[in-house]
Amino acid sequence: MLHTVLNNMFQLPLPILEKLLRPVIVYLVLVILLRIFGKRELAQLNPFDLVVLLSLSNTVQNAIIGDDNSVSGGVIGAISLLTINWLVVRVLFSSPRLTRILQGRSTALVKDGKIDQKALKHENLTHEELMEVIHKQGFESLRQVKLCELEPNGSFYVEGVEPGTAEQQHAEVMARLDALTKELAALRGGETQAAPASE
Repeated sequence: MLHTVLNNMFQLPLPILEKLLRPVIVYLVLVILLRIFGKRELAQLNPFDLVVLLSLSNTVQNAIIGDDNSVSGGVIGAISLLTINWLVVRVLFSSPRLTRILQGRSTALVKDGKIDQKALKHENLTHEELMEVIHKQGFESLRQVKLCELEPNGSFYVEGVEPGTAEQQHAEVMARLDALTKELAALRGGETQAAPASE
């Protein structure tokens, strides 16, 4: 009985080469499709974007594993995915030019408080979605934004004309730490000078 259970768990109904090729093909197709459909899908700006990504993983599952529920098949599929991802990351790391081709460039959506409508339309973003991103970064209006870019990985970079609230708080904390460090240094210097005098 144990032999039958192990045989069912680890027997491959598909050839190993097919198990290796399926995840690689699906991986490359997904990379190309995400590049074509833009950075918005990665940003997950609304529930629809999230639904697409979740459904996408479920949709390609059968294409990756085929008609195979064995442990061996799952392990081989996982190894294939991790290997192709590792190779792609290594190639992109060593070739900035290829990185720009595959990932694209960041898109400037706001410059000096003015929205680039053409860029916004190209990335399929609404004015409301852009303002939501800006508000999340601590800015109340576009006049406070010097630059807002949508990065290739779907994240947003927002730079203010003046530092945002978080940046101001960080600067204040660093200034206080600097002042405390100087005070401690002065106290230690005073103790060092006082020590020989007491002897």
